[in-house]
Amino acid sequence: MQFLDEASVIVEAGNGGNGCLSFRREKYVPKGGPDGGDGGHGGSVHLIGDDSLNTLIDFKYQRFYKAENGRPGQGRQMSGRAGNDLHVKVPVGTTVIDEDTLEVIADVTEGGQVVLVAAGGRRGLGNIHFKSSTNRAPRRTTPGTDGERRNLRFEMKVMADVGLLGLPNAGKSTLIRAVSAAKPKVANYPFTTLVPNLGVVKLGPQEHFVMADIPGLIEGASEGAGLGLRFLKHLTRTRLLLHVVDVAPFDDTDPVASAKAIARELAEFSPALAERPRWLVLNKFDLLPEDEREARAREIVEALGWEGPVYSLSALSQDGTLPLVQAVYRWLEEQQRLEHEDEAAYAEEQAMRRRMEEEAVARTEARLGRKRKPRDEDGDDDDFDDDDYDVEVEYAP
Repeated sequence: MQFLDEASVIVEAGNGGNGCLSFRREKYVPKGGPDGGDGGHGGSVHLIGDDSLNTLIDFKYQRFYKAENGRPGQGRQMSGRAGNDLHVKVPVGTTVIDEDTLEVIADVTEGGQVVLVAAGGRRGLGNIHFKSSTNRAPRRTTPGTDGERRNLRFEMKVMADVGLLGLPNAGKSTLIRAVSAAKPKVANYPFTTLVPNLGVVKLGPQEHFVMADIPGLIEGASEGAGLGLRFLKHLTRTRLLLHVVDVAPFDDTDPVASAKAIARELAEFSPALAERPRWLVLNKFDLLPEDEREARAREIVEALGWEGPVYSLSALSQDGTLPLVQAVYRWLEEQQRLEHEDEAAYAEEQAMRRRMEEEAVARTEARLGRKRKPRDEDGDDDDFDDDDYDVEVEYAP
């Protein structure tokens, strides 16, 4: 199955039916009054969140969606049939953006959530509405109005409680394999992971949370380097970030400099996202001699000036992973309890999410706005090649 997390579509609501100009004509009623019926309302276009979808691949092959037009009115005061609404299923986690105004129309965050994206046209009125004591035979009707037409962009962001953040080959995929049933590809070269992977971390029958393995970032990611914008946006829906740092990189790069570079990219992409709770995870300690591990961890923490939680582990051998996931679960439970009991905390969380969404959209548009070309005849953006973003990925049960 191909994973696609961005798509552009055109939606068009149905036009309203025209009103009818008609007069009653029967055998013994040669000059009856007006009896023209009204047209039907045009159908609207709605989006529906669907939990069973996990990619926007369907919108690659069908990009135009139109609801049914309303039927015109008829004589004998018969109204035209209203057009049927069109319901389009989208994955949960999809942000809907109007490409012309750059307005965020909706954020589909729940299964079954219904969002109106294009309103149907209003019906036209038949001449029966315009009769009066001074105008017994009105020849006036009104036409139905056109339905809304919109150019939309869908941006899908994975729905996860925890996001893994770090440079390529830091061990994020190995970590998610160690603590969940997800089986992302793991290899000893950078950029092994090209699409986000989700894993459910289970600590008990009713104790679990969702972790997202985000593809590795490089310096300049906030400006689009290495498809950084496409990866960073997935972190905006997480509650907690785990910053994974390789303490023994194969190319002898400085872990402290690498961690600082990722923190800068995070802040440049979205200041609100940079304020998200972030824990430091020092990975690959099994590659260091035991007598050097504690000193190395202390050195990195002091050089970073890190004040938050720090966990040292080896994802490959699963040494130290259990204390990490237990602490994460307890933290998530506490946050949910606070938001449930304190309305101010809940409002603050929602405001933070909106800020991150707005900043992510602004950053993306700033990047795309410098490159976007006029649409060609088939409605595609010439400067985007969808095949560049399509990756074959196998979803593990």
